[in-house]
Amino acid sequence: MGHCVHHVELHTSNPDVLYMQKHWDVMRSKDGGDTWHEVSGNLPSDFGFCLAVHAHEPETIYVVPITSDAYHVPPGGRRQVWRSRTGGDEWEALTHGLPQEHCYVNVLRDAMAVDQHPSCGIYFGTTGGQVYVSPDAGDSWRTIVRDLPAVLSVEVQTLP
Repeated sequence: MGHCVHHVELHTSNPDVLYMQKHWDVMRSKDGGDTWHEVSGNLPSDFGFCLAVHAHEPETIYVVPITSDAYHVPPGGRRQVWRSRTGGDEWEALTHGLPQEHCYVNVLRDAMAVDQHPSCGIYFGTTGGQVYVSPDAGDSWRTIVRDLPAVLSVEVQTLP
């Protein structure tokens, strides 16, 4: 009760472990959602909308923090995707290739996805109409599309 859930994800190889980005926290459940624990740790803000789980590593998750519920922009005007390889216990900023000044666009609930390639590509779209990709699980980023309307959802299809 009282949770404004923005996004929930699970890892297909371990469906008892769930992750949730809610209004003011990143949460983890290890018992199929019966109990939840806050894992926002050292994030610059625990507010955000999207969350993704690495395709092959159930403990690796990604979020895009937003300043607050009143200011839907990246903290400090710097686009950062944050990755935890410990199920949310510790976080690191991923910035290589992302705008680090004057970035005031948002990433919405369903605008982040991962692919199934061995290196696990990560994709996200912004309200400014850009789509970014990291072909190396978040270590580096590049823009693959610009000048779209606001991107509300990103889906990835891996072809054989």
